[in-house]
Amino acid sequence: MASPHSPVPALIDRLRQAGCVFAEQEAHLITTTARTPTEQDHMVARRCAGQPLEHVLGWALFRGLRVQVDEGVFVPRPRTEFLAQRAAALLTPGALAVDLCCGSGALGAALAHTRHDITLHAADIDAASVACARRNLPGHTVHHGDLYHALPTRLRGRIQVLVANVPYVPTDRIALLPAEARVHEHRRALDGGTDGLDLLRRVTDQARHWLAPGGHLLVEVEQQQIPAARHAFTRGGLSCTVATCPDREATVLTGTR
Repeated sequence: MASPHSPVPALIDRLRQAGCVFAEQEAHLITTTARTPTEQDHMVARRCAGQPLEHVLGWALFRGLRVQVDEGVFVPRPRTEFLAQRAAALLTPGALAVDLCCGSGALGAALAHTRHDITLHAADIDAASVACARRNLPGHTVHHGDLYHALPTRLRGRIQVLVANVPYVPTDRIALLPAEARVHEHRRALDGGTDGLDLLRRVTDQARHWLAPGGHLLVEVEQQQIPAARHAFTRGGLSCTVATCPDREATVLTGTR
């Protein structure tokens, strides 16, 4: 006998006809998330209209955590779990960590979950993202503003782990992104400028002033961006190492002061 939350075949067919490749899994997530039949119908309609599944559900799974994601807020990508993993491995007891360009706060939440004794700050220029991150990071401080300008000056020279998942899609490739991202996420959360590294250069240029001696800056880039990104790190006075995760098609650069 089917459980109360078992998706009916008609719901699965409707999602499949709308182009949802993983219709059965999505139907299950919708039926188990919806609180009423009316809400379920509304969620299915939004998904069939092309809205990202995470915006429809109101949450995304990231490093085993259910992270709230509001409409319009950048959806944390599975590949970015590699960035979270690399950053978490660098945390020490009582570390001061910062999640810059935090979006929903998924990276910060993963770090705080790894070590409950860290002091965590997060920041984003987008007000909707800040509101979302504040719900995902209870007990921590989320600032509204542009990169380091958002942070209190008392953090200068003290940050031990700084993660910055800056936008890194080249401007001329934005039109090639899936509609879920291109239409439903803010362009400034995606567009990294001509070669995709405009924001990364701004972050690396000032990082040495904010990192503690031996502190680390971690960012995510595409494979072909490695040479230019590495140059930005060294120009900013940081040593640089590169790590890749073929399974997630993820590349993370770590700079150390």
